[in-house]
Amino acid sequence: MSVLTLNLDTVHLTDEQFYEICQNNRELKFERTTKGELIIMPPVGGESGNREADLIIDLGIWNRQTGLGFTFSSSTIFKLPNGSEALRAR
Repeated sequence: MSVLTLNLDTVHLTDEQFYEICQNNRELKFERTTKGELIIMPPVGGESGNREADLIIDLGIWNRQTGLGFTFSSSTIFKLPNGSEALRAR
């Protein structure tokens, strides 16, 4: 499965509508860009998922030791300062 980009520049999704799309399609990973695009990403495979898990473990341990910030999973939604947002629904 490859990345699919939908041009939604004439459709203005509210944050709540974007969240609903994500919740109704939990098997997919969505990103919304400031250009009005909805990007649908394929899930990662076993090897990539294992590397991701190792990195988040290392980052979490480092963060607990330093107390310098926060660690989030790949399922966390973020609204970026430029208006983009990403969510991987589960």
